[in-house]
Amino acid sequence: MSSNEGSQPATAPSRFAGTLLDVLDKVEYARIQPEDVTDPVYRLRYEAYRRENFLPYNSEEIYTDPLDLSPNAYTFGVFIDGRLMSSIRIHHITPDCRISPSLGVYEDVLGPMLDKGMSFTDPTRFTADHEASLAYPALPYLTLRLGLMASEHFGVDYCLQSVRPEHAAFYKRIFLSQPMGPQRTYGQLNFPIVLVGSHVPETLPRIVRRFPFFLSTREERDALFGGAGRVRFGQKVAATARLEQKLREEQALAAE
Repeated sequence: MSSNEGSQPATAPSRFAGTLLDVLDKVEYARIQPEDVTDPVYRLRYEAYRRENFLPYNSEEIYTDPLDLSPNAYTFGVFIDGRLMSSIRIHHITPDCRISPSLGVYEDVLGPMLDKGMSFTDPTRFTADHEASLAYPALPYLTLRLGLMASEHFGVDYCLQSVRPEHAAFYKRIFLSQPMGPQRTYGQLNFPIVLVGSHVPETLPRIVRRFPFFLSTREERDALFGGAGRVRFGQKVAATARLEQKLREEQALAAE
């Protein structure tokens, strides 16, 4: 549920992928402490939604909601050259932990799937600094990369996307997502959404072959999403797509 999801068109994979890998060399991710309402991510979120008239004014100039504090929520800032550029929140939904924005709107669709033992990641609250989105047109890819990492880390069945209807085509093109739920509304945000989703076991290998900047090492995923061994809140973790690509190329050569 983003103020700018899908705003960038796909381009030729080879040149585009190389450009993104170059940018990723400067990218770091940091998970925020959800209770810290002074974290710049919450101000960034507020400014992005206010810019597009999705929220009323508030004197604190922050935007948070109760789902930020849910036990299965992971909220991140995305930094380029040390500057906060964008943010995203990801919920990990399981049969035993049924909390997320998409589930709140589409329980009739997702509930029966959870009853069968399925699990999901639910990336939402994707927002970006306005100047950064102009300077880095590929910022959506750099940010949504976290959703793919979470999906791989947790081994889920589907990565969900609750997005504005006009952005569904972007998710189909890049993440091979398919329709899962009809158009509805969500909370305070005064725009409609639809539910689409990517079947991770089938689509992830195809996505990373086409767009290697979505690759990540196990170490990066563990640092961001792991339990006791992960880095502390606020500590920045470097993107590892280029390293993982090199490792895979070396493994392929060794197997020949």
